[in-house]
Amino acid sequence: MRDYKEEFEKRVAFIRDTLAASGQKGIVYGNSGGKDCALVGILCKAACDDTVGILMPCASKRNFSIDLQDGKEVAEKYGIETRLVDLTPVREAELKALEGVTDMSPAAIANIAPRLRMTTLYAVAGAEGRLVAGTGNRSEAYMGYFTKWGDGAYDFDPIADLTVTEIYEFLAYLDAPMSVRTKAPSAGLFEGQTDESEMGITYAAIDKFLLQGEASDRDKAVIERFHRISEHKRRPMVTYPG
Repeated sequence: MRDYKEEFEKRVAFIRDTLAASGQKGIVYGNSGGKDCALVGILCKAACDDTVGILMPCASKRNFSIDLQDGKEVAEKYGIETRLVDLTPVREAELKALEGVTDMSPAAIANIAPRLRMTTLYAVAGAEGRLVAGTGNRSEAYMGYFTKWGDGAYDFDPIADLTVTEIYEFLAYLDAPMSVRTKAPSAGLFEGQTDESEMGITYAAIDKFLLQGEASDRDKAVIERFHRISEHKRRPMVTYPG
């Protein structure tokens, strides 16, 4: 197990250095009520008192109930300023504007919310001189389980090297609320959605492969497939090589 006391100190120092080098005055991040944003929020608040978490419910009932409650609970415990932006009408307007333009697939519809959230974060960041903190982890990155130009966009990410298993360990060390440490991970993209059910594999199995190189034949096949088809998400933008 990692030394999370040392990890905390190093990551807080990293955030302070990143912010100082940027010339910006504060940090903003998306507070979804989940494990990743809880850890990012705690770290950023320790590094910069001027840290703001934005709650951005968007259509999903879960966004307006358990996710909202959990996000507020973490923010209150660690003294993080919280603001709320309901993106539901924005999403509805976008879908309305696309009528007659194209036939939207379920995946295309699901990815609207993460991109609207990142648009919102960068609007706040630009208006107030803040950096946008990312909340993606190593397990999600390897599987490609993130939205390109949505939660995959940010100015810096203080937890990108941590697996989901390590994030839960870190949160336990920090005594984060049990609500975010025990509920099933979910991006809340549609009703009943959970990360593990959508991928067809548990984070425990993914992390065992990443940390120990071990996996059943079935799990390894799932992991390798997700990693292969999502390679474009981890590459730099394609540009003309002139």
